[in-house]
Amino acid sequence: MPASAENLPTVAVIILTWNGKDLVADCVKSVLQCTYPNIKIIVVDNASGDGTVDALRADFGDSIDVISNPRNLMYAGGNNVGIRRALATDAEWLLLLNNDVEVDPGLLEALVSVGLSDRRIGIVGPKIYFWNPPDMIWFAGGELSLWGRGSRHIGIRRIDHGQFDRIRNVDYVTGCALMIRRSVIDKIGLLDKSFRMYNEDADWCLRAREAGYRVVYAPEGKLWHKISSSAGGQLSLFKIRHRARSQWCFLKKHAKWYHWIGIPFGAAIEIIRVLFLALSGKVK
Repeated sequence: MPASAENLPTVAVIILTWNGKDLVADCVKSVLQCTYPNIKIIVVDNASGDGTVDALRADFGDSIDVISNPRNLMYAGGNNVGIRRALATDAEWLLLLNNDVEVDPGLLEALVSVGLSDRRIGIVGPKIYFWNPPDMIWFAGGELSLWGRGSRHIGIRRIDHGQFDRIRNVDYVTGCALMIRRSVIDKIGLLDKSFRMYNEDADWCLRAREAGYRVVYAPEGKLWHKISSSAGGQLSLFKIRHRARSQWCFLKKHAKWYHWIGIPFGAAIEIIRVLFLALSGKVK
């Protein structure tokens, strides 16, 4: 990495939050501890009712930019507010972060280093661990299927022994921590608000790939997601309903005619997978 901060692109870190005052405060603190010199932090609050906005402004002052939405705009709509704010600055890269993560101090250096290695790289994502246990992988790249099986986290619930330490192209990067080049947004547009929840990240990555950009997994970048491997992602009717809706929207938008021949079979396999995970008490 170049030694001078003037040679490094500015990264706008956009943290979307809703009723997670303590979580987002811990997230902001971890980002402020990053060793990367050129950071702008934008927190977008989706109409929280727990005093998040006042607490953030009191705790962090002018070191962060806090946007208070008048209503919950969901994942895509809320992040788009932050993205527009970031595009009004000199930021060359934008990093979307969940509010329930804490990042490694070297996260941004690792992601930017990979992003700058090739102009064709449009989106970069890190290795993400469960909060508990902290050496268990939650995300090591993503795979997509247009045959009805949807998206899948590579490496999920596997202890990290270095088996996912290769920089490589992936189908998608999770919106939990997704860094995108400014010029990619200029070309493909913002997140698609029609998804509301789930698959916005997969859609964005697929659109970037169709525009000729690489989507890359950068394992030297690390963060921890505050869900445990046993309690995180519990099955709920809310989650099932929104995942199913988003998957249907994704397929309608991207599947070709020949995919629809196999989609019923792929969907059946996915239903069996979810039922198995439900019986074991957890889902991805």
